[in-house]
Amino acid sequence: MAAASMPGFIAAPVIGVAADRVGRKRVLVPCLVLFGAMSAVLVTAQAFWVVILARFLMGIGSAGLINLAVVMIGDHWHGEARVRQVGRNAAVLTSSLAVLPMISGLLASLNGWRLALSPSILALVTAAFAYRLLDDVRPDTNRPLGDQLRDSARILRSPVIAATMASGFLIFVMIFGLFLTTLPVHLKSEFGLEAASRGLMLALPSISSTVIALNIASLRRRFGLRWLLVAGAGLFGVALLVAGWAAAIWGVALGMLVYGVAEGFTVPSLQEATAARAPADQRGTVLAVWVSAVRLGQAVGPLLFSWLFALVGTGPALMIGAGLSIPLMALHGFTSVGSEPRELEDFDRGQSSDSSGAFE
Repeated sequence: MAAASMPGFIAAPVIGVAADRVGRKRVLVPCLVLFGAMSAVLVTAQAFWVVILARFLMGIGSAGLINLAVVMIGDHWHGEARVRQVGRNAAVLTSSLAVLPMISGLLASLNGWRLALSPSILALVTAAFAYRLLDDVRPDTNRPLGDQLRDSARILRSPVIAATMASGFLIFVMIFGLFLTTLPVHLKSEFGLEAASRGLMLALPSISSTVIALNIASLRRRFGLRWLLVAGAGLFGVALLVAGWAAAIWGVALGMLVYGVAEGFTVPSLQEATAARAPADQRGTVLAVWVSAVRLGQAVGPLLFSWLFALVGTGPALMIGAGLSIPLMALHGFTSVGSEPRELEDFDRGQSSDSSGAFE
C-alpha cells in the first residue's frame, strides 16, 4: 500500500509543474502508460521485490491522474458549474469503487491476487483514448521556470491552501490507514469474511458517496462549504467508531454507509475549493501539491495503523483512528479552509460564468 503512495509525494508536484508548462495531455498520457505498463509487470512478477518496485513506479504514474482530471475541469468550468463537474468526477470514482472491489474479490477467489490486480492494465487503453481525444492545449505562459516556481510557492504558502493540504492529509490517513488497510483485516479476523464478501463490504460506502457527489452542487448552495466539511469530518469519526465497536456485520455495514457520506461531503469539496483558489497557469502545480499531501497521507496511514492494530487489535485501532476526526473538524470549522472561494461567492450573486463553451 505504501509503496504506491510514497513516490507521489515527490512526483505529484513535478507532474503539476510540467502540466502547467507543456500542457495537460502531454503529461497525462505518459502517466497512464507508465501506470498500465507497471501493472502488467506487477501481475507477472516472480519475486516480491519486483512487486514492490512495480508498485513504486505505478505510484509515479498515478501521481498525476486524479489531480489532472480536476485541473482539466477547472480549466473549462467556473463557479457552481465547476462544483457540479467535480462532483460528477468524484461520483465516477466512487461508483467505480462500488464495482471494482466486488470484481477484484471475485477474481481473487477464482484465481488469486494476480488476476484480481490485472484490470489495472486497462490504463493502457485509457491512454490510447486520451491521446486521440484530448486537445493538445498548452497554458498561455512563457515565463521562466524560476518565476513560475516562485509564484507557485507564494500561493502554496497562503493559509487557506496550507489548511486545505493539511485537511487532505488527515482525510487520506483515515481512508488508506483505516478503511483500506485496517478494515479488510478486521472483516476477516472478526467476522471470517472471505475476499469476495470483503470486496462487497468495501463497496458499500461508494453507494452513499456517489449519491452525495452527484448532488454536491445543490448541497453546497444550500449549506455552504464550511458546513459540508465540518459535517463530513464528524461523520468520519462516527463511521469508524461504529465499524470498530459493532458486534454484528450489519453494524459494520451501517458504519460504512455513513463513511461514504463523509467522503462524499469532503473529498470533492476540497478538490473544487483548491482548484477555484488557484490561477489558471498555476492550477496544475497547486492541485499537484495538494495531491502530494494526500499521497503522504496514503503512505503514512497504512504504516501507522497496521502497526497499531498489530498492538491493540483491529477494532480498537478503528475506534482510536476515529479520533482523527476531532482535529479535522477543528481545521474545517475554525480556519479559512471552510471559507467560500471568491469565485463561488461571485456566482451566487449572478456574476460568474457557467459552462457554456466549455469544449470550444
